[in-house]
Amino acid sequence: MSTNLKTGLLSIGDVARRTGLAVSAIRFYDDEGLVSARRTPGGRRMFIRSDIRRLSFILIAQQLGFSLEQIRAQLKKLPLERTPTKRDWEKISRGFRSHLDERIAMLERLRDRLDGCIGCGCLSLAACKLYNPEDAAAQTGAGPRLVVQQTISKPD
Repeated sequence: MSTNLKTGLLSIGDVARRTGLAVSAIRFYDDEGLVSARRTPGGRRMFIRSDIRRLSFILIAQQLGFSLEQIRAQLKKLPLERTPTKRDWEKISRGFRSHLDERIAMLERLRDRLDGCIGCGCLSLAACKLYNPEDAAAQTGAGPRLVVQQTISKPD
């Protein structure tokens, strides 16, 4: 690892090796303001150690389906000038918790509704959890309402 001993900063190559990200991805996140590289007099990007955590957080959040805008909003709660503390990261956790809880609930609804559906060929529409007679779900909005919303009132 080629940490600059004078400044304690890491090169972009070091950060790439530590995070598994391509150098181009790190540049992109820097240009997007999700991390903040320091520049050497020669223009090289150098990073503080805590940027490894920020980049790892970005990777995880993206894998969970969060957009860059949602990630950016959460990262704005962290200090750029110092390594974030446990308390700083707890703010992020609280910010994502409700979104994660909603996604977990949606995934559970999808799983539960698909359990009886996959492979059934809809031979029993009366028992189908995804059956939408007379398009009743359209009254609640566009999209896959039977999975997205918690409850849909089906006409008798």
